[in-house]
Amino acid sequence: MKQWLLLAALLSAALTAFSQTTPTSSKKPGKKTMSGNPVFPGWYADPEGVIFGKNYWIYPTYSAPYNQQVFMDAFSSPDLVNWTKHPRIVDTTAIKWARRAMWAPAIVEKGGKYYLFFGANDIQKDSELGGIGVAVADNPAGPFRDHLGKPLVDRFINGAQPIDQFVFKDKDGQYYLIYGGWRHCNMARLKDDFTGFVPFPDGTTFKEITPQGYVEGPVMFMRNGKYYFMWSEGGWTGPNYSVAYAVADTPFGPFQRVDKILKQDPNVATGAGHHSVIQVPGKDEWYIVYHRRPLTETDGNHRETCIDKMEFDEKGLIKPVQITFEGVKPRPLR
Repeated sequence: MKQWLLLAALLSAALTAFSQTTPTSSKKPGKKTMSGNPVFPGWYADPEGVIFGKNYWIYPTYSAPYNQQVFMDAFSSPDLVNWTKHPRIVDTTAIKWARRAMWAPAIVEKGGKYYLFFGANDIQKDSELGGIGVAVADNPAGPFRDHLGKPLVDRFINGAQPIDQFVFKDKDGQYYLIYGGWRHCNMARLKDDFTGFVPFPDGTTFKEITPQGYVEGPVMFMRNGKYYFMWSEGGWTGPNYSVAYAVADTPFGPFQRVDKILKQDPNVATGAGHHSVIQVPGKDEWYIVYHRRPLTETDGNHRETCIDKMEFDEKGLIKPVQITFEGVKPRPLR
């Protein structure tokens, strides 16, 4: 009897070991079919989505209390679905004048170098050190070093707080800095080396282009010869943060507000705003990259980076964006 019990125990152990090492199905694990939202883990906001070569990149704000916002991470993907984290591409050890609140990066490639524009220190008046800075690197993943050793814009002009910078390249190759918080938005012509500004023909350096409802977070792009100007409205800590837009024939406007196209969905998330736009090169395919707050969160800094499709109607107007949990399908760059 003891022999039979011992044999049964040995057989049971062997079957258990076999089941733990042998696949229960011959099917291979499936590929990821949707990005899901958020597209990568962690609290990240104000995402700048761009394409460099055959990869998509996202440069967000590390969403934490201001005194902890002393660095920036970046994320890259070949297909919008699978993302790789590039930690601490820049921090306050490289930008000596920045001490906190590194915000809302914007980035462009020019002459084989990558120029990262950012806000820092959240200045409240001209006597404080801070504003919009520029960092430069030889690689989109950094490390970035200070390009100027001081802020590019360090004071309030036309009432605009020097934050939330966006760099727009016009069809003639001219780069413009578009920026501003506190419900005012300015536009200025950048020098070729991004060390300063070139005055406009009328002698002014900063033109205010503030549209109705503007609060912060400007973005500009071209489609079919028209200039689309987008911005965020509402308070960034509240549920009604959102994105609106205008269309004009020139990058200077005049911009008349058209409508709101990105906002909260009580069944998905709140505070959907501060976005950027990605166009697939040579295609009329568009994505909106934005942040939002999960329904379970009340902390203002608990924001996640998401991606959804952005589409246009037959008149060229932007259709309202449906924010989703699913995100987008893989879209490799060829």
